[in-house]
Amino acid sequence: MTIDGPYFVLTVLGVVGTGLVAGAFCAFSTFVMQGLAALPPAQGVAAMKAINVTALRPAFMLVFVGSAVLCAVIAVVTFVLWPDEGTVELLVGSALYLFGSFGLTMIANVPRNEALMKLDAGTPEAAAYWPAYVREWTAWNHVRMVASAGAAVAYVLAIA
Repeated sequence: MTIDGPYFVLTVLGVVGTGLVAGAFCAFSTFVMQGLAALPPAQGVAAMKAINVTALRPAFMLVFVGSAVLCAVIAVVTFVLWPDEGTVELLVGSALYLFGSFGLTMIANVPRNEALMKLDAGTPEAAAYWPAYVREWTAWNHVRMVASAGAAVAYVLAIA
């Protein structure tokens, strides 16, 4: 069995979804966080808090969570159908996104966002937390970016 029909469409959607998420994470890793870090702490904290609220809206969540659901479906379908070609790539792509992007977000980035949301932007506590937040959040974001991009590449290799 090769990857074709609806299974092919699922995989192409997986490429698009994980690639879009990789692009969003790339933007944050390469210039957004650097720009926010260059601001005075109160402004950087306020801006990041606003970004975190906006990120929870449907436009991004549909791509981010939808890609996780899609990757889980691809993994399950791959285990059930076990295609002659692309099996390893499909499972690697799914694992990269589910654990390295979505899972890591839940255990590394979200707790930092929640801690930031509890702080008032202009306080000494926020100013003290801000440099560590930027450094740690960005480091984990680099991992999420690479994992999401790796998932997209793995899915492309599965259908190539």
